[in-house]
Amino acid sequence: QDFTLRSEQYWLLTDQLKASLRRDRMLALLSGLFGFVALALSVLGLYGVMAYTVARRRNEIGVRIAMGANSSRVMRMVLGDVSRVVAAGIVLGIAGALASGKLVKAFLFGLEPADPLVLGASVGLLILVALAAGLIPALRASRVDPVSALRED
Repeated sequence: QDFTLRSEQYWLLTDQLKASLRRDRMLALLSGLFGFVALALSVLGLYGVMAYTVARRRNEIGVRIAMGANSSRVMRMVLGDVSRVVAAGIVLGIAGALASGKLVKAFLFGLEPADPLVLGASVGLLILVALAAGLIPALRASRVDPVSALRED
């Protein structure tokens, strides 16, 4: 009988612990979801900007290919544009993260707001995803037919 009482107390404490952590878990889940949505929107936006840039520079890319630029050089040119945009975003993002770190410090368990591992992993993920988003316009730019690009004007 003593064992049953302890078992009931265990389950009661377990339920109380789950109830007390429910808000924090929901906040963590929503933060992760919003982070994923922000990453998806940034990829979509970067893809759109780079696709538009490549479409506007189609004549220039056609001239470069007609003058002898190979496809890898054209891809490097477009991915270089992507890299400059991403580098500016990373600098502004890290500055914003460091500035707002004191606001979210209460929600971080076992982490500091300026944890270099977390910032480095975030920067690495953003670079990887951004280069993947810029790869499609870069491939499209490298396959521009110079004759048709020059005839469009």
